[in-house]
Amino acid sequence: MKKAAVPSILVAVVLLALGVIAEAQQPTKVPRIGFLATVSPSTISDRVEAFRQGLRELGYVEGKNIVVEWRYAEGKLDRLPALAAELVRLKTDLIVTAGPQATRRAKEATVTIPIVMGFDNDPVGSGFVASLPRPGGNITGLSTLAPQISGKQLELLKEIVPKLSRVTVLGDSNEPGNAQALKEVELAAGAFKVQLQYLDIQSPDDIESAFSVLKKERVGAFIVLRNPVASTHRKRIVDLAAKSHLPAMYVTPEWVEAGGFISYAPDNQDNWRRAAAYVDKILKGAKPADLPVEQPKKFELVINLKTAKQIGLTIPPNVLARADRLIR
Repeated sequence: MKKAAVPSILVAVVLLALGVIAEAQQPTKVPRIGFLATVSPSTISDRVEAFRQGLRELGYVEGKNIVVEWRYAEGKLDRLPALAAELVRLKTDLIVTAGPQATRRAKEATVTIPIVMGFDNDPVGSGFVASLPRPGGNITGLSTLAPQISGKQLELLKEIVPKLSRVTVLGDSNEPGNAQALKEVELAAGAFKVQLQYLDIQSPDDIESAFSVLKKERVGAFIVLRNPVASTHRKRIVDLAAKSHLPAMYVTPEWVEAGGFISYAPDNQDNWRRAAAYVDKILKGAKPADLPVEQPKKFELVINLKTAKQIGLTIPPNVLARADRLIR
């Protein structure tokens, strides 16, 4: 007795079902992103947490549906090329960079892996992007370019210390964007009849030397521009400022939280939350070349009242009223 032939349509249905099951059993690829920073984890812990928060808000759970390879140069710039190369070898889907030095080394390491700048003082001037609206390459992200606030920083110091006549700027001539920021301070110094002095901080040894100059020149206050070495040795600078009874305007709120006097700057935590959105868009198929570089949207004035008292300063009520945060 002949067995009935299996209808061809049934065979097709079975094969299709088996194909669907096999596809469903294929492990979902977990995106792997690299994170490259010039400084130590503790130096930018608030920004890292803001970035993680941004990822969580977009549905990413670290270790579950996304992997982050964290790499920190700990203030040693010569370590950056090897760390960037390591992230490329790991075949990361994209690299997030914390600052222009990290972005440059990532750019040198790859022209294909997308790079998201967590912040950069001057991405066009640094040669990272063709323009802010149309980056044009494998790099996009956030710009903190707002050189006009440097003049505002000096204006705030002058409001707090009306007799201020000599100010020193501590910077790093190799840091992109600092030249523009310094020009803005110089313009403000001319308007307020303040004598300005510039000192380069490119190694830890330069810090003690700078404070010797501040004391010798009887400087009334100082301003800190973006500087990886200074950021890594933030507590040391803050302590020396307090010991010298010098008011100082710092580049980010983290300095004030560490005991520094005052900061007026772009809200870095807001920037880093927005950086997570770039990661999300790129993982979903967007090209960095087509994602405009965003500029700062929020600025923050932070004052440490405890430090003000320690160095013998009384903050005018109109300045206190404008503060976004007061640390007591």
